[in-house]
Amino acid sequence: MYRLAELEAALEGSIFAGKLHFAQVTDSTNNDALEAARAGAPHGSVYLADAQRAGRGRGDHGWRSAAGEGLYVSMLLRPDLTPARLALLPLAVGLAAAEAIRNVAGLAVDLRWPNDLLLGERKVGGILVEARTERGAVAYAVAGIGINVHQRSFEPGLATPATAINLESLQRIGRGELLVSLLESLEREVAALASESEDIARRVEEASSWVRGRRVEVHGPQACTGTTDGLDENGFLRIRTGTGLVTVQTGGLRAKSSY
Repeated sequence: MYRLAELEAALEGSIFAGKLHFAQVTDSTNNDALEAARAGAPHGSVYLADAQRAGRGRGDHGWRSAAGEGLYVSMLLRPDLTPARLALLPLAVGLAAAEAIRNVAGLAVDLRWPNDLLLGERKVGGILVEARTERGAVAYAVAGIGINVHQRSFEPGLATPATAINLESLQRIGRGELLVSLLESLEREVAALASESEDIARRVEEASSWVRGRRVEVHGPQACTGTTDGLDENGFLRIRTGTGLVTVQTGGLRAKSSY
C-alpha cells in the first residue's frame, strides 16, 4: 500500500512536489494524465494508481495491472523541447527507470529500444510516451511507466517472457521507494534533455545490448531484418540490412537467430 504522506514528503523540493494524484483504480494513468494535460495541468503532475482496468503499452498492447502488484504511473511534462528531440524522451525515461531500479534493487536493466526494460532476457517494465506538438513546439508529453514489482505469475504466451523486481532481487522492494527514485532520476534526465547537455543516444547505447551488433527483426511500419548499428542523433535506430542501412523511427524489436 502506498503511504501518500511519505511520498509527498520525499518529493518536497522537486518539480513533482504537491502534484501527486492517486487513484485506487483507474482505466489508465496515461489517460488520466492526457485528460489533465488538455485541461491545463502543470509540468510535473504525477498520476499514480494501485490498479488499472485498461493499462496500455505501445501499439495499444494491454498491460496487466493487477492491484498492488506493479508500479503504474504517468508523468505530465511540459519540457522545452523541439519536436525533433521528442523521440529522445522515451530513451531518457528509460535511462531514469534503469537508474531507479539499479539504485533501489541493485539490478542491472537492459534497455531494448525504444521502450522496454529487461532483466536478462525477461521484460520487467515498459514505457509509453504520448505527446502533442503545437506551433513547432512540444505542448506536453505524458510519460507512462509500468514496472512489475510484486508479480509472481504472468500471462502465458507473452512475446517476451516477463519477470518482476521482487523475483530477481535479494531484497523486497516497495513500490513507493521505487517511485521516489524514479521521479528523482526522471527530473535530472528531463532537465538534461531540455538543456541538450547530455548525449542521450550515446548513453542508451552504453546501457543497451540491443542497439549495436544485435541481429533483430523489426515489427511495425518499417518492418525489416538486420543487425543494429547504433542510434542517430535523434534517437532513431539504424539497422544494417541486406539491401542497405534503414533508420527505424518506430517499431518493436525481437531477437533473430543468425542462422
